[in-house]
Amino acid sequence: MMRARSLTATALASAVLVLSAGCGSSTPEAASPAASPSSAASSTSTSAATSEATSAAGGATEVTELKSASTSLGTIVTDGNGMTLYMFDKDTKGGPTSACTGECLAAWPPAFMGSAAPMMTGVTGTVASIDTPDGKKQLTLGGWPLYYWAKDTKPGDVTGQAVKDVWWVLDPAGTPIKTKS
Repeated sequence: MMRARSLTATALASAVLVLSAGCGSSTPEAASPAASPSSAASSTSTSAATSEATSAAGGATEVTELKSASTSLGTIVTDGNGMTLYMFDKDTKGGPTSACTGECLAAWPPAFMGSAAPMMTGVTGTVASIDTPDGKKQLTLGGWPLYYWAKDTKPGDVTGQAVKDVWWVLDPAGTPIKTKS
């Protein structure tokens, strides 16, 4: 019985360490599938945002709309469902690839471009895409690849802001907002 408690405590401590780390350090962060940004897509809204479809790879989403939203951090960019999009300091603005790879992508799923550029509501930055290693197109804004934070579970969440001091929301022009929440 004592050994079982010891193993359970060790397993719990290991899980806490894995979940508390963030991309941008040498310890990657695991993501919960239940916390994927596509969970907001179950809304009964009839807007164009509901057409955002979950991709087969890691719960990442094809973005059909980018819009601005008012938050505690100021006016930021979200997808059509109101889920916050982030940039990664280790990416190169205007670069051809993402610096977030491997387990980083589990915690920070890319925002994918669908078959057409997303509709933009209140977003003024330049939208483009970069190729991912698996042949998909990752959406960029102002030259920055866009990502979701797996721990944002509802529209308006900005819990990924300043994670490891390398993850930031963007303003509608595509400029990182480096205010800590």
